[in-house]
Amino acid sequence: MLDVLDQLREKCPWDKKQTNDSLRPNTIEETYELCDALVKDDVHEICKELGDVLLHVCFYAKIGQEKNQFDISDVCNKLTDKLIFRHPHIYHPSQVGAPEPKPLPYGEEQTEQREFADAKTQEQVLENWEQIKLREKDGNKTVLSGVPAALPSLIKAYRIQDKARNVGFDWEDRRDVWKKVREEMDELEAELERGDQQRSTQELGDLLFAVVNAARLYKLNPDNALEMTNQKFIRRFNYIEEHSIRAGRPLKDMTLEEMDALWNEAKELEKT
Repeated sequence: MLDVLDQLREKCPWDKKQTNDSLRPNTIEETYELCDALVKDDVHEICKELGDVLLHVCFYAKIGQEKNQFDISDVCNKLTDKLIFRHPHIYHPSQVGAPEPKPLPYGEEQTEQREFADAKTQEQVLENWEQIKLREKDGNKTVLSGVPAALPSLIKAYRIQDKARNVGFDWEDRRDVWKKVREEMDELEAELERGDQQRSTQELGDLLFAVVNAARLYKLNPDNALEMTNQKFIRRFNYIEEHSIRAGRPLKDMTLEEMDALWNEAKELEKT
């Protein structure tokens, strides 16, 4: 695959002209196409889209190599070093650059415990991961600096909350989050009644943030949940539109009651 990429970079007029800036929009598109295949659990498409994303990773590495900055080996080696460094509960400290423990006399056991070495659960691993990232030379400077600014807002909210949780900033009882959701809903309704557009927008954001928090606390992925609802709405609305086409009536000429009836038909069909 790397040999083919080398040949394309040398001989293909399109591949020759690509830069980091020109590839970036395509990378975003390919990533979303992979995410779409994952949501649909389409194994064939997942495999294909993984290849497209991998191509972009290798293409950026090729550009870096041409500039004498780094190559694909550097990318893989840095990733390997990072994974080992952030999993001290799996790897020996000598594998992450720490000094070997001093050998003990024959028959004596090593009782010294490495920091972070006692991670037994997924939650403990994630907490250690965030702490280790803060200690890395080129790691995150603050807890939330690791959240990419370009993330879609819904995913960003979830990641912000999750990172805060990993350092202990979270609800003690997850049931208490519903009080916050209701509080934000009341505040949004009050601002809507006043007709203050800016304040209403802010309160809507607070409500959505609180709902995302509730989803996280109950181990639900809000982005996946919303996408499932998007797909469900598309299927049911398409059913209404297909019926209108067969009947020779534009959607705008149908009454809301007629569309609701067809919507319920589509809903019942999904149960069968």
